Amino acid sequence: MNDLASISATKLVGALKNKQVGSLELLEFYIERYERLNPRINAIVATDFDSARKRANDADAALAKGEVWGPLHGLPMTIKDNIPVVGMPNTYGMPIAKEFVPSANADVVESLLDAGAIIFWKTNLPLMGMDTQTFNEVYGQTNNPWDVTKTPGGSSGGPAAALAAGLTGLEIGNDIGGSIRIPAHFCGVYGHKPSYNIPEDLVVNGPLARSAEDLRLAMDIIVGPPSHQRQAITIKLPLPRKTNLREFRVGLWMDDPSYPPDTTVGNCLQDLADRLAKMGANLKTEKPDIDLGHSDRLRDYLALTTLSLREPQEIFNRAVNQLSTLRKEDQSLEARGVRALTAYHRDWNWVNSRRAIIRQKWADYFQKFDILLCPVLRIATHPHDHTEITKRVVQFNGQDSNYYDVVMPWNSLSLVAYLPATVAPIGFTPKGLPVGVQIIGPYLEDHTPIQFAMLLEEQVTGSFKVPPGFE
Repeated sequence: MNDLASISATKLVGALKNKQVGSLELLEFYIERYERLNPRINAIVATDFDSARKRANDADAALAKGEVWGPLHGLPMTIKDNIPVVGMPNTYGMPIAKEFVPSANADVVESLLDAGAIIFWKTNLPLMGMDTQTFNEVYGQTNNPWDVTKTPGGSSGGPAAALAAGLTGLEIGNDIGGSIRIPAHFCGVYGHKPSYNIPEDLVVNGPLARSAEDLRLAMDIIVGPPSHQRQAITIKLPLPRKTNLREFRVGLWMDDPSYPPDTTVGNCLQDLADRLAKMGANLKTEKPDIDLGHSDRLRDYLALTTLSLREPQEIFNRAVNQLSTLRKEDQSLEARGVRALTAYHRDWNWVNSRRAIIRQKWADYFQKFDILLCPVLRIATHPHDHTEITKRVVQFNGQDSNYYDVVMPWNSLSLVAYLPATVAPIGFTPKGLPVGVQIIGPYLEDHTPIQFAMLLEEQVTGSFKVPPGFE
């Protein structure tokens, strides 16, 4: 098998079970690529070769005796730094946690191990997972394999870069503000933000992969209640609404007067719509009765209140003092953060009631449509920028623009409403940078957007190829 770096985890598992390749052989293949290629991108930041080789040997020995551990039998894979794995660092990019090694696995890790996976390395993230780029004082900066002068995104930038470079078979990241979807878009891979609470809470763990089929494979493994509920509760997601591309009722929200995509991204999205139309897909330009800017502001508030417990007391005290000085019309990111950090529970309940209204509007929309296609964000990947996120500017159609307003709004749609969202690569800009589309589906119907991404891959975009120089 000459294309191990680019083929899907599903095909790799098939090759392992059919003994076309051994688990140890595949692991050594990744180790060789890690040593040769990872220095260029710094996606993988912690290794455990000895334990991985032992588990790979055990996987090969088990298979030789006719034993199959599960649907990921013998597959080497990486996992994001902030997801606890016994024996591996769990730093969150914080120097204070550089030596911390957890004594228990995360629930999602236990599910993967029970399925037969070999988790052999950790991948990079921004400080505390709270940026749309990937750099920290512990491990440094991660680069995009398509252009190392540019960011792979964040916070799951290490996972997406490792997948794109062919250094791993499968990945798991997490998403509270686009942390799976932005890196998938920037690195030209697939990513899926699950529905709320299947698994986890507002911050959801979800897969990144080189194929949409791998997203389905991973979701069937990781979806479930917390470990302490599993003796009484199981979760079984419904089958996709449709299985044929022409049967899908597809809504299009490819542009917005307040947050339009730039010319290069917009052209890729329009090209996708044109190709689907020529194939006879059932398309209609119609969005739910939702304001994108309002949805984005709600996401900011809800995410920041969720994360506020992490903040030290002195930062909370400073925010309380700042609150009294804020003008009502000040809607800057900093001001919104201060209000969210110091919110009363009554304030949160009011915002949550706005979310309930938005959720109902989405439910109404999905009575008419099966999925919605929209941008992941407004630009393709951009140069590294380590300035504070509220002070960054970025090029948008040749003009300096507010970074946050360019990168963030579109990924708020699914998060606020608890909806599943799949990112699928659909093409490249004239400079060869990947562009993805966001496929939003109905609540708890995660397999519906994943199925559509699979059909795009099979019939429209084709299979993944590693970036030039990473063959």
